[in-house]
Amino acid sequence: MNIWLLAAGGLSVINTLLHIFAGGPSVARPLLDARDLSAEVRYVNYYCWHLVSINLAAVAALFLWPAWSGEAEIAAILATGLAAAYAIWGLALPVLNGQRYKDIPQGFLFVPVTILGIAGLTL
Repeated sequence: MNIWLLAAGGLSVINTLLHIFAGGPSVARPLLDARDLSAEVRYVNYYCWHLVSINLAAVAALFLWPAWSGEAEIAAILATGLAAAYAIWGLALPVLNGQRYKDIPQGFLFVPVTILGIAGLTL
């Protein structure tokens, strides 16, 4: 068992649960209730919300599968690459748009996942 990939997978599960159970009420529900936005905008964004939920769960599975099996290194490579992309974009977006990390901190969640994924692939 690869403890580093297991830890990356565990953190990814936590990120998925945070997205669904904390982000849902604070982001998805207000988005759906925003009557100043058209139905198309609300529902397309809500659909994207669910795509992110599925993607986050898939990243967790891509870490946990090789962590337990000792096989499928490509899955861990994909998961680490996705986590790194999420971290980089999440940390760059506030800077590029003049936003505050206080308002959009999600990129920080993927930094330890990326580090653990790299450790699991190299150590």
